[in-house]
Amino acid sequence: MKKLLLTFIFSFSVLFLFAQSPLPKGSKQLNIGVGFSSYGVPIYVGLDFGVHKDISVGGEISYRSYNENLTKKYRHSVIGIAGNVNYHFNTILGIPSNWDFYAGLNLGYYFWNSDSNYNGNRNSGLGLGAQIGGRYYFNNKIGINLEFGGGNALTGGKFGLSIRF
Repeated sequence: MKKLLLTFIFSFSVLFLFAQSPLPKGSKQLNIGVGFSSYGVPIYVGLDFGVHKDISVGGEISYRSYNENLTKKYRHSVIGIAGNVNYHFNTILGIPSNWDFYAGLNLGYYFWNSDSNYNGNRNSGLGLGAQIGGRYYFNNKIGINLEFGGGNALTGGKFGLSIRF
């Protein structure tokens, strides 16, 4: 029993020794990719900044267009601007640095541009949302990301590339 306890303590300690911040304080990360929603396929670009070993803040711009068929076909384009803050669970859960699991909040606004004869305004107003996601880094610079979110003007998720610098 004593050996089992010592083995467990050692293993747990080793996990924490090798867990590193996915985005160290002072580092930056560029995120680009595509999303999924009920309003077209968005493309996005964002930039995250490490402000603490477990916390990042960032911003994102997205664009999408889609058609709506009512009595007439209407074309819409949507531009989104959002800021976010994320908590990264690597340190607390002892996750290796090539993985990054995070959750956080975002604050954003979406601008709809529609045909001139379209009745209705679809600007979102300022909206609060939440996200949860993960990344896998192939090396110290390049990784892929998958994120799900909701509660803001649009719900859905996104998939893309993350580049640390």
